[in-house]
Amino acid sequence: MSTTVTTTRRVRPGTVALWVVQVLLAAMFAMAALPKLSGDPLMVEMFDAIGAGQWFRVLVGVLELAGAIGLLLPRLCGLAALGLVGVMVGAIVTNLFVLGASPAIPVAYLLVAAAIVWFRRSTLVPR
Repeated sequence: MSTTVTTTRRVRPGTVALWVVQVLLAAMFAMAALPKLSGDPLMVEMFDAIGAGQWFRVLVGVLELAGAIGLLLPRLCGLAALGLVGVMVGAIVTNLFVLGASPAIPVAYLLVAAAIVWFRRSTLVPR
């Protein structure tokens, strides 16, 4: 006679909330990356003002899109969030010292990404 043991796994509300935040942040970064990668005139103009060249616009777009995708992958979500923290540090510095713009949005994204790094810190160390 064969017995089948069924186990149910309880999903914690905090885990669901963290994934919702990760999906929303991924969507925000993907929406920020696409104009950079598609050569939107506003992005071309902004990166001209930065003075680093259009290769830098493409690099930032690729980093944002890679981070957005990484946020959706369980093994990479902590590392992706950490990378996005670095991108946002650069955005804050650029807004403050190069563009003379408000750093409010990059600061907000940085704080959310940093929270994800904290809660997903177990994914940062190899098992």
